[in-house]
Amino acid sequence: MLHTDFKIGDEFTTATGTWRCTDIGTRTMIAIKISDYEDQSWFNGPPYAVVQHVFDEDALSGFERLTDGTLTLGGESPY
Repeated sequence: MLHTDFKIGDEFTTATGTWRCTDIGTRTMIAIKISDYEDQSWFNGPPYAVVQHVFDEDALSGFERLTDGTLTLGGESPY
């Protein structure tokens, strides 16, 4: 997938948990990991009370949109 395939607010899964897209750059997508925290108020932002992680073009190439509309990152991932 390309970074333009993402929308702010999209949620997706990786091997490490569930994430929410918070920003889209020229060649990157930025997300917060929402599966590690129970307090939903931490996801109100920006600024966010949790760390934002950058997914670059290489990481985004492994994403795919499933038939139910959700996004997933297959295979091994550092995220």
